[in-house]
Amino acid sequence: MTRIGFAYNPTSDAAIELRERATGWAAMRDIDHWAATAADMDAMSDGLPGTDVLVVLGGDGTFLRAARAVAEIDVPLLGINVGKVGFLSKVEAGDLIRVLDRLRAGEFTVEHRMALEGRIVRAGSVDAPERHIALNDIVVARGSLARVVRLDVSIDDSHLATYIADGLVVASPTGSTGYSFSAGGPILDPTARNLIVTPIAGYLTTIRSVVVGSTVVVRCLVKDAHEALVSIDGREDVPLAVGDVVEVRALERPIRFVQPEGALPFWDLLRKKVELLPS
Repeated sequence: MTRIGFAYNPTSDAAIELRERATGWAAMRDIDHWAATAADMDAMSDGLPGTDVLVVLGGDGTFLRAARAVAEIDVPLLGINVGKVGFLSKVEAGDLIRVLDRLRAGEFTVEHRMALEGRIVRAGSVDAPERHIALNDIVVARGSLARVVRLDVSIDDSHLATYIADGLVVASPTGSTGYSFSAGGPILDPTARNLIVTPIAGYLTTIRSVVVGSTVVVRCLVKDAHEALVSIDGREDVPLAVGDVVEVRALERPIRFVQPEGALPFWDLLRKKVELLPS
């Protein structure tokens, strides 16, 4: 390892303190390094080329912002959790230096995670679709008013269902522990290549959550809505109009996760994280 990046949450005192410890560790070992806030896409884009690993200091929100950057510039990610639960992080803050030493010694493997590409096709528009990248999920949902939306959902050319609901979640396996699970979807092994399609509070629907292959396109047409939006990993909301279509497909290139030697397997980590959730 000759160059390492640190993406951090600038609103967290704990993350800032970890950044200082991490950059100090790199400086003492003469390792080329840089640091930027995970939300600063320009700084991330400048720093990522030639970087061997990007260490993310923060919670899941910080990790998802960093994942958007490495989806465009392929660099493996390692999350150091300073949030509350941190489903996406393999390492807790107290293990920072020990894990950095393992990275330097090459004591790690790399795991591939499927990400999502969302395209918004505007009704009647001849412009190119708006493109968005997500690691966890792409959600089509009602707006702030408590009024349901009517969504026509298809898998490739096959009509799946017309949902009258609060919305629809299309999740990756990594995102299967998030919003999709809360809405009744299954948890998948994070290395799988599937899309999970889950309605949110569907009214009188017989088709709940379905799991489809990675080669299909899930299309969601806004048939009727007082107000609707599409949410990308819960970090970016884009307004939708009646007639707009949101297309979701698997991103061809995976996002790479660093697995330090001795890290908990996913199902053990899941059980441990769930035990931390408030009852």
